[in-house]
Amino acid sequence: MSLYECVFIARQDIATPQVETLADELTNVITAQGGQVTKREYWGLRNIAYRVKKNRKGHYVLFNLDAPAAAVKEVERQMSINEDVLRYLTVRVDALEEGPSAVMLSKNQRDDRPRRDGDDRPRREGGYGRDGGGYGREGGGYARPPRPTTEGGEA
Repeated sequence: MSLYECVFIARQDIATPQVETLADELTNVITAQGGQVTKREYWGLRNIAYRVKKNRKGHYVLFNLDAPAAAVKEVERQMSINEDVLRYLTVRVDALEEGPSAVMLSKNQRDDRPRRDGDDRPRREGGYGRDGGGYGREGGGYARPPRPTTEGGEA
């Protein structure tokens, strides 16, 4: 049997449990055809680079498959029929990745970073910020230069 990675994007307006149910159905198709899903990751609701069928976001799901080509073809057929699946991509690979995917690793690193509050930012001198400066702001800064006047009255 061959090794595959399959990612599909489900519509943004379905709930997460519905996405899990859809992933379970596709897993059942693979196992019924004699294959197995070695890894399944839900990447969450993410932005799409461009609108797909009037959707700007989608639920991303990754499968690592160890299945015959007929099983993969049947899963792709099921995904093309299902109206909840916006896009899918299946790629044959030489070896499956062990552990979390790169998307999950970047998601974890983003969660580990401390939250930025307004107090830990370095203060800027002058400018147009809250601390004064700019045209017509109290608290310092610089004044607006006078407007040149013309001899005819209004500028």
